[in-house]
Order: sequence, then structure tokens, then C-alpha cells
Amino acid sequence: MKSPLVIEPLFHIGPVPITQPVVATWVIMAALTLFSILLTRRLALRPGTVQAATEMVTGAVDSQITDVMQADPAPYRALIGTIFLFILISNWSSLLPGVEPATAHIETDAALALIVFVAIIWYGIRSQGLGGYLRSFAEPSWIMIPLNIVEQITRTFSLIVRLFGNVMSGVFVIGIILSLAGLLVPIPLMALDMLTGAVQAYIFAILATVFIGAAVNGEGGGENPAGAAPQPPTDPDQESKA
Repeated sequence: MKSPLVIEPLFHIGPVPITQPVVATWVIMAALTLFSILLTRRLALRPGTVQAATEMVTGAVDSQITDVMQADPAPYRALIGTIFLFILISNWSSLLPGVEPATAHIETDAALALIVFVAIIWYGIRSQGLGGYLRSFAEPSWIMIPLNIVEQITRTFSLIVRLFGNVMSGVFVIGIILSLAGLLVPIPLMALDMLTGAVQAYIFAILATVFIGAAVNGEGGGENPAGAAPQPPTDPDQESKA
């Protein structure tokens, strides 16, 4: 009996096998790219429905980045927003007949987590410099260096396992019920799967934001650690009275 985790390739490019999840990933990437090009070429002061919806999503992403990182969202918007939209569309693609979401395969989830891992290092070095980023692993004491390094690795694995487990379980449950109960019975579960897919995309994106914010602000705390509330402005009159 063939394992359900074994995927037969659709075709080969040289020695490289191309499977259905890979094709689905390419289609989602192409669709997002084409949508972005077409939308940005026709921006208007009085936005239509599509532009208004896109601006709403962009504003929500910016709001989450600002709340978590207490920083200008512009440098991080493209990465966090793209990750969120890709995972969301990929999760919802399971509702199409014959389509298995790419996020239900651990290779895709590992690639997404690796992107976040590299982004953490990149933004951390860009914000603090190489020396400052390396010194952040010694906070609050040099004894914590091994634990902080292990934490970086385990956080990446947690992203992989969380996304893979939740998406794969949803695909399996709906597939089993569909095979046993017929076409109409799983509809409520499919609606629940849509909600779960949206939640998982949000969790992955928000955790990526938290991890990048921690690297930007310093793992050991810093003057304004990620997620901390901004300090209220100082009143000069109160200082003079003091």
C-alpha cells in the first residue's frame, strides 16, 4: 500500500521531479505577482472595490507590524504581507476539487520557515550591525549564548510543525468525511477549514513579525523590545517642576 505522504511527480525538468504542490505554488506565486502588477498600474484616488479591499489588507498588515514591532512597517510590509497572502491562498486552495494545498507538505512549510529564519538574521544585522546582532545572543549573560542559538533554531522548527500539522490534519479530516459521507455533508467542515486556514496564515505571519522584531530590537530586551508599549512623551513642564 502506497503511503499518503508519497507524491507522484507530474513531470520532470531534467532530473528534478515536479509534483502537484510545486505546480500549485507556482500558480499562486504567478497569480499574486500578476495581481500586484495589474493593481498598481491602475491606482486611483477614488478606489474601486478591489483596490479598497487591497488597501484594507495592507492597512491591517501595517497595523499589526506597528503594534508588534513599534517601528515603521514599510521595510517589513512586503515580506510579512506576502507570506500571509501566500499561506492564506494556499490553505484555501484545498477547497478546489483535486487540489492539495502546498502548505500541507512539509517541504513548503520548511521553505517558508527558512525565509523567516534568513529574514531574522538579515534585519537583525541591518538594524544593529553584525557586532550588535552577535552580542544580542549573550544577553542577559554570556552563559545564555548556547540557549539563545538553540532558541533561534527551535523557533524555526515550531513554525514548520505548527503550519504543517494544522493544514495536513484539516485536509485528512475533510478527505475522510467526504469519502464516507458524500458531497454535501462536509460543507460545514469546509467552512471551518477556511477559518482555520486564515487563522494559521495569521499566526505564521504574526510569529514571523515577532521574531523579526525581537532581532531588530535586540533579543535580550533593548531600549524598546518588540511588543512593548511605546513610552509616553515627556512633558517638559513637569520636568522643570521636578
